[in-house]
Amino acid sequence: MEALITIKEFINQGNVEQALRLLDEFLQGNSEPQDEAYYLRGNAYRKQGNWQQALNNYQYAIDINPDSPAREARRMLIDILNFYNKDMYNQ
Repeated sequence: MEALITIKEFINQGNVEQALRLLDEFLQGNSEPQDEAYYLRGNAYRKQGNWQQALNNYQYAIDINPDSPAREARRMLIDILNFYNKDMYNQ
């Protein structure tokens, strides 16, 4: 899981493109369910402002592991979108 630690650092530093590239490689190279990788990918997309992809990846993580921290992240993102972007769902 050292790769995920590196990816977390990229996300925290704002190097989201690099993090997304590494996450895609990580997910393609692992056959086991990777809820943490989808959670991190959701975080990366959220940092980019790509709300739909963030929500989708959080949901993938939740589908794999219902106790994933993605559940809380998804709920908070939906709350934010409902507060600031009421028309987002009507596009």
